[in-house]
Amino acid sequence: MRLIVSLAQMDIALGDPEANLARARQMIAEAKSQGSEIILLPELWATGYDLKNAGKYATSTDQGTFVAVARLAEENGIYVIGSLLSERDGRYYNTATIFSPQGEVVGSYDKVHLFRLMGEDRYLAAGTTAPVFDLPWAKAALAICYDLRFPELFRRYALLGAKAVLIPAEWPCPRIEHWRVLLRARAIENQCFIIACNRVGESKGERFCGHSAIYDPWGEPVVEGGEEEALLTAEIDLDLADEVRRRIPVFEDRRDELYPT
Repeated sequence: MRLIVSLAQMDIALGDPEANLARARQMIAEAKSQGSEIILLPELWATGYDLKNAGKYATSTDQGTFVAVARLAEENGIYVIGSLLSERDGRYYNTATIFSPQGEVVGSYDKVHLFRLMGEDRYLAAGTTAPVFDLPWAKAALAICYDLRFPELFRRYALLGAKAVLIPAEWPCPRIEHWRVLLRARAIENQCFIIACNRVGESKGERFCGHSAIYDPWGEPVVEGGEEEALLTAEIDLDLADEVRRRIPVFEDRRDELYPT
């Protein structure tokens, strides 16, 4: 199954959903004009890490900015994926959603590993599930930024049949080489596509250096951005995951009895 995927490596205006939505709208339309079937936006792309004001922005996934994204997905006939602040039962979450070309939520994931260095643990609740979604193009899963440092999550996804993991992020410059190495490692060890979109720009004195990328199941880069705002587009063949898993049957050779969960 071949897919054309775009990564919206955008700058984010802190606490300005209208400006960020306008930029996302432009990039989604551009991705569609390039033939993309999926576009991935960064983590908390509508607000940035303005977490002390989470209550001002967060809504249920059928309200607020989520509704605007649903409309953009439907208007452009494209899958739109990214993370936003959500609210449920009086608690706030960093929630990634997959909107279908029909404007429907076909996948939702609350970030399970909260990044204390940016205050997530003080303002947000952690997710409690790690689902794999059976989508028309393949089984796929979601992770968000700091989740990348937890290989157990990605191994779970692979064992459940995911051929791709999509990762919106706000990964800062001082550790950008960690980002690049970990993306490639997660692709190699789980023999799947890693599709990751990181923001650029500056916020609260922190710089973000992009390097959004897609790695194939061999760990080879399909596309990688630089440090400036850009729309990156590439074609991938999801059947490659099956081929790699047949040629090097890592999962069949696991010794579960030596490292139980």
